[in-house]
Amino acid sequence: MRPRALLVTATVAALVAGVAAPVQAKPAEPPKQPTALGYGGAVSTVDPTATAVGLDVLRRGGNAVDAAVAAAATLGVTEPFSAGVGGGGFLVYYDAKTRRVHTIDGREAAPASMTETSLIDPATGQPYRFDEARISGLSVGVPGTLATWRDALDRWGSRSLAQLLRPAAQVAERGFAVDETFAGQIAANQAAFAQFTSTRALYLPGGRPPAVGSTFRNPDLAATYRLIGKRGTDAFYRGEIGRDVTATVARPPVAAQPTESWPYPIRPATMTAADLAAYRTRFPEPTRSDYRGLQVYGMATPSSGGTAVGEALNILERYNLRSMTAAQALHHYLEASALAFADRNRYVGDHTPRELLRELLSDGYAGERACLIDPAAALPKPVAPGVPDGAYGGCAAAPAADVRDDRKSTTNLTVADRWGNVVEYTLTIEATGGNAMVVPGRGFLLNNELTDFNFAPTQGTAPDPNLPGPGKRPRSSMAPTIVLADGRPFLAVGTPGGATIITTVLQLLVNRIDLGMTLPQALAAPRASQRNSASTQAEPAFITAYAGTLPPGHTFASTAEIGAATGIEFQPDGRLLAAAEPVRRGGGAAAVVGRWGRH
Repeated sequence: MRPRALLVTATVAALVAGVAAPVQAKPAEPPKQPTALGYGGAVSTVDPTATAVGLDVLRRGGNAVDAAVAAAATLGVTEPFSAGVGGGGFLVYYDAKTRRVHTIDGREAAPASMTETSLIDPATGQPYRFDEARISGLSVGVPGTLATWRDALDRWGSRSLAQLLRPAAQVAERGFAVDETFAGQIAANQAAFAQFTSTRALYLPGGRPPAVGSTFRNPDLAATYRLIGKRGTDAFYRGEIGRDVTATVARPPVAAQPTESWPYPIRPATMTAADLAAYRTRFPEPTRSDYRGLQVYGMATPSSGGTAVGEALNILERYNLRSMTAAQALHHYLEASALAFADRNRYVGDHTPRELLRELLSDGYAGERACLIDPAAALPKPVAPGVPDGAYGGCAAAPAADVRDDRKSTTNLTVADRWGNVVEYTLTIEATGGNAMVVPGRGFLLNNELTDFNFAPTQGTAPDPNLPGPGKRPRSSMAPTIVLADGRPFLAVGTPGGATIITTVLQLLVNRIDLGMTLPQALAAPRASQRNSASTQAEPAFITAYAGTLPPGHTFASTAEIGAATGIEFQPDGRLLAAAEPVRRGGGAAAVVGRWGRH
């Protein structure tokens, strides 16, 4: 994503191997390129430092899961406003030996004390404003990231968590170069960060963001990683780190004299040691949608990503997009996305029955939804959800309901190894900057994931699947996706971006599979995100290229950029094409173990 100062390659290699690294006065810059083609394994992340760390794990004989964990831990250092051990995420894994796809649900969970009305202000009876709930203890879910790393390694890894945390700890201790994006993310959160002594001390030295070009260090996070490496994840879920997490939620470290004003009271909440000790990852069956002869695997609930992407693909399969003009194909993409979002909002939440998910992904239901698309005009938005009742044949629709979007943060990585194993992993702390509270002495931000619940019912007289509840996990839009061709990997893609994750992954697949783009072209193409709302969020280049040629009824709201995707495509000759964003959010970093021509 951004240029980073990093140890030289030999130093990273020494750390991954578990030996002492030589002292360096000045770290070296890692290489950064958005596309790489070669053999022996590949890594694509939003950050060149994380990519360098993951690549070195592969070069030293580690597998895809080992490299993914090491890269993710490094992202917790270099991308702390998007991910870290204070958050959660979803991991999709292809096992080359069994040719099976597995998933890990490491989504944050609500404490046992949370109820359907926890995000309602008792003084007014109205839902809290978003920032009022976010910058507080109310928004913090029990983190799942460390449990995801532990359980992925236990099942499929070949290195210890302690070994894989060492490079990230060294990056945190030695530091990396602050760039404009890193400083800008702090500046965007400056008022919130200034409310807390621990956050202000780390990210606002002298009362302002660190200067671009300066070296940023996080020795507390380095010590946290080393403690976890020494004592295991119990240090977090049953030990001293966890005690500091619950204390921060219960007694936010509010500054006595904040340097910036804040319009809301900062509210405490209850998260107990029992909540942390009770946390478990889940291993649900992945969602599956067959599309143009390919098998598309994604994440099941509490993520809505796999279901929404799969439903939209099933709708689009009713049409020959390849025979259409680009504008007509994109019109169908936007309409299918709106229809899938209507169903996602009505039906998908943590406790959605698997039977209902299967109906949403059935071909019969897709036909009932596809018949609503008018090739000559956009449907009025919002469209109503359908009726996934197993009896299909018309264009039935349920009453319309409210639109609810996730906020935009998160990060993503894609890894493949020499044996053909693949990891697609999306992880997050929710909003950029999480809930703005750094756990004192620990160096990481807490998530605000519980604001992904609907604060109040949104479905009229119908049940709302995404209301808070004890132990419940909020609905997510994360959509790590692995595409197989005859049981072997063809493509793996994912992206950050809140609710735009679903549309970005869907558009990437349409670009690559239907519109004939290469993977790098598919990532670079201008994006639009229709989430069943009156206007479509779109990048300026998309509006310029297509607004005048799309059928009537489409309206657009311009946004600078959507998503920051990564991906790997598996070539017929055995080569791997790794790709990341060339421009968005500063560009990403892709790398392969052996360059083209070296087997």
